[in-house]
Amino acid sequence: MKKIKKITAANDAFGLGLLEFTLNKKRNEMIERDDGVMFYVDNAEYFTPYRKWAYYDRQAISHARGRILDIGCGAGRHGIYLQEKGHDVTGIDNSPIAVKISRERGLKDARKMAIEEISPRLGKFSTVIMLGHNFGLFQDVKKMKKILVVLDKMTPEDGVIIAESMDPHRLFGNEESEYRRRNVENGMLPGHVRVRILIKNIIGPWFDYLFVSKKEMKELLEGTPWRVKRFYGGFWPTYTAIIEKRPKQ
Repeated sequence: MKKIKKITAANDAFGLGLLEFTLNKKRNEMIERDDGVMFYVDNAEYFTPYRKWAYYDRQAISHARGRILDIGCGAGRHGIYLQEKGHDVTGIDNSPIAVKISRERGLKDARKMAIEEISPRLGKFSTVIMLGHNFGLFQDVKKMKKILVVLDKMTPEDGVIIAESMDPHRLFGNEESEYRRRNVENGMLPGHVRVRILIKNIIGPWFDYLFVSKKEMKELLEGTPWRVKRFYGGFWPTYTAIIEKRPKQ
């Protein structure tokens, strides 16, 4: 891991959190929401081996096949597992430090790329994974529909998206209900969040993220080339979805 020490990215707070855990096993990342609420993040979760994954992640990833695109690969936990199973995996992440760590940990094809930059130039994939709540990377409905059209062109008729999200309506408390109410009043989905990462003396830029319920996910996919085939999980707010192609008319 000595090469990683040379990386500096003042605005890559997410990557710095991964680096802190990689080098020093420190878990001191905080997420600040735009209403001032703070959340603690255990960076160890980004390195969790398969045997310690949540049951709904293990169930969902069993649907992966063929060449795989890992959107928001982070430290590479999902992509490396699939690579070890014999799959050709391409991982992308907007964090240059995360990409470097993924490569150092063994992910052969990890690239610095934002979700908006995905294009058919990456090639064809049988499976797209968006685990680690990464359905939220779509950020909003307009962007989601645009990217789903691109992913339709990059996948065969039996292609699948394996995505994870969290039902925001199952987060209780006055602050949570007020935040959802404010979103709706401002014309946004209830589970839209605007957050930034704080790690050591670095404060990352604000970015948007989206959490949706199972019902909302189904509704959002209407009018796209994709539909939900099945869900895994239900006891906890977090769940995974197997998303398949709609039959061509």
